[in-house]
Amino acid sequence: MDQIYMKQKPVLPLVLSMSLPMVLSMMVSSLYNIVDSYFVARISEQAMTALSLVFPVQNLINAVTIGFAIGINAVISYYLGAQRSDRVNQAATQGLVCNVLHGLVLTVICIAFMPMFLACFTTDGQVIDLGVRYSRIVFSFAVVIAMAMSFEKIYQAAGRMMLTMVSMLCGCVANIILDPIMIFGLGPVPRMGIAGAALATGIGQVISLVLYLGFYLFLPLNIRLSWRALRPSRRILGRLYAVGVPASLNLALPSLLISALNVILATYSQVYVLVLGVYYKLQTFLYLPANGIVQGMRPIIGYNYGAGEHARVRRIYRVTLGLAAAIMVVGTVLCQLIPGELIGLFSDNAETIAIGTTALRIISLGFLISAVSVISSGALEGLGMGGASLMISLVRYTVFIIPVAFVLSRFWQANGVWHAFWITEVVAAAAAYKIYRARTASGPRA
Repeated sequence: MDQIYMKQKPVLPLVLSMSLPMVLSMMVSSLYNIVDSYFVARISEQAMTALSLVFPVQNLINAVTIGFAIGINAVISYYLGAQRSDRVNQAATQGLVCNVLHGLVLTVICIAFMPMFLACFTTDGQVIDLGVRYSRIVFSFAVVIAMAMSFEKIYQAAGRMMLTMVSMLCGCVANIILDPIMIFGLGPVPRMGIAGAALATGIGQVISLVLYLGFYLFLPLNIRLSWRALRPSRRILGRLYAVGVPASLNLALPSLLISALNVILATYSQVYVLVLGVYYKLQTFLYLPANGIVQGMRPIIGYNYGAGEHARVRRIYRVTLGLAAAIMVVGTVLCQLIPGELIGLFSDNAETIAIGTTALRIISLGFLISAVSVISSGALEGLGMGGASLMISLVRYTVFIIPVAFVLSRFWQANGVWHAFWITEVVAAAAAYKIYRARTASGPRA
């Protein structure tokens, strides 16, 4: 339980040591997202459209399992700081079991309703068929995702960032290698098309989980899973869900946003739906590394909050905000200078590239200011204030951007939707900072 370095080591070196392994992992993960989409786009533009339509539901599964795992991370970090080893083990054990149950329920529901969901956005039978084939395979691994994400957050709470980096990297690299082999059929492996992309994703997730299990069995860890800790505790479960539910909603809201924007964009052309899907693949190369910063911050800020180090919490917030802003600057420059080349990774259609170029240049205007929302939301999750974090996400992903996108589209058609992104980020940043200051006024302040 002795992790005293969490409140003694200088903040910048500490944040970097905890975040850089996760940033590297997130960059490889975002590279996987881009490579995966690149190979699927080589199948056909219909396959890429199908992937774009499945993405919101796939993101929903990730949101629930990862979001609840964030709750596990926050509760463990708090009790580590408070030196309560019994409750640390209870949070880890009960959290893991609950998340496995979440994965089982999601598998059944999402597979059953996928054909109906796809039919809401397209009448193209080939797109629907490709989407169903992909989703049935990839959704079958929801329990694997739930277990892997739970172990990831348990290890992060313990400060074992290198182990989580290794597990994530191995899964992603395996996925990248398997994609062309299983999609196009290389060597003895038959050509499986979009089903191969889904299977490669699932195998990568299994590899990550197997490594986590191996680390747990053979390497010492100050957090233990046990039958004794499995006895339900209202206090522990309440804390887990108090952070996990808002965190899940935070991650699920982009799915709702994408679906709503797809409805608006589909009235103009299916090309705009494809461009939105491509944008969300590309933006992972920015927001996943920024999320790596957040993942490194959460256990530190939670530990120091539990230990009563409020002034240090304020410094942690400022340092991570600066690091996230630096990442966003890089993304803004790339989207302004080479947007056509980025869209060209996924389509060789001149119309798609032209529309995508305009979209990236407009949307990227809000990247830098979005760092405030990203870090404020992540910091509040780390402090166990899931409800406040959810308020920020609601502004970014539903209550403001959807009506603004609809209204602006009446004047500028699809370009109005792109402008809604940066306008929303400005409003959300102001709201996020105000919420963070208000909710931490009695203790840590920005």
